[in-house]
Amino acid sequence: MKLFEFVPETTQDCCVTAWLHGNDWDREIVKRKRPAMIICPGGGYGRICDKEAEPVAERYFAVGYNTFILSYSVGEEARNFKPLCQLASTIAHIRKHEDEFSIYADKIAVSGFSAGGHLTCSIGTLFNEKPFLQVFGRNEDVCPNAIVMGYPVITADEYAHKGSIENVSGQVLENEEYKWFGLDNHVDIHTPPMFLWHTAEDMCVPVENSLKMAAALSAKKIPFELHILPNGPHGMSVCTEEVEGKSNYNGRWVDWSVEWLRHVLKWE
Repeated sequence: MKLFEFVPETTQDCCVTAWLHGNDWDREIVKRKRPAMIICPGGGYGRICDKEAEPVAERYFAVGYNTFILSYSVGEEARNFKPLCQLASTIAHIRKHEDEFSIYADKIAVSGFSAGGHLTCSIGTLFNEKPFLQVFGRNEDVCPNAIVMGYPVITADEYAHKGSIENVSGQVLENEEYKWFGLDNHVDIHTPPMFLWHTAEDMCVPVENSLKMAAALSAKKIPFELHILPNGPHGMSVCTEEVEGKSNYNGRWVDWSVEWLRHVLKWE
C-alpha cells in the first residue's frame, strides 16, 4: 500500500490522505486502474470525526478501491462554501491525475457521514448551482459518479441538525439563507445516484433527513438505494468495536453499498 498526503490544486486549508494499492516496486499493481472512494467524515461541520475516516477507508480499500480521506475546514471556516470547494477541488484533482492515482475518472464515488453526508450530498446537488459556482470560480468536472451516505444531515426544516446547518450556512434557523442548505430542495436531473442508510432511532439527525432525500430522488427519477435500520444510535460508522458501535446487523450496510457501487459504477 502507498500512503501519502496531498493538498488539491487551487485550494487551501485542507488535506487529503490517499491510500493506494501497490508499491513503487510493484508496477503492475500500481498501474491497474481502480475506482476511487473519497471519504468525508462527520462532526457537525465543527470538527472532523476520526471514527468515520480511517475505519471507512480501510473497508473500501479492502475490496479494491483507491481511497482518499478529506480533512475539510470546520467551525467558522466552514462558511462561504469552503468545505464544498475543497471537496470539489479534490474530485477535480483526482480526475486530472487519474493515471498518477491509478483510478478511473468516471468511477469516482464519495462517502459521507452525518455532516460529512451533507457535504457529499452538496457536491451532488449544488455543483451546478450559481451561488456555489460564483465562489468556486472554475469550470471543472466536480460531480462524483456515485454518493454513499450514512445518517446524513440533509434538511433545513424542523428535522434539521441545527448545528450543522448553522455552521455551514453561517445563518440562523428560519433565515432564508439557512433554508437554502436543505439539500432535498436541490435535487435535479443531474444529481448522481445515491445510497443512503440511517437508523430509525437516531436522536441526533432524525431519520426524516434520509426519508426526505429519498423522496426527492424518487420524484426526479434519480437511482437510489435506501436502508432504514430499526435500532442503533447516531454515529455508528462501520458498526464495529473499533468505532464503539458494534452491530453485525447494522454493519451489513458496508457490503450492501459495495454491491450497489459495483452495479452503479459498472466495475467488477
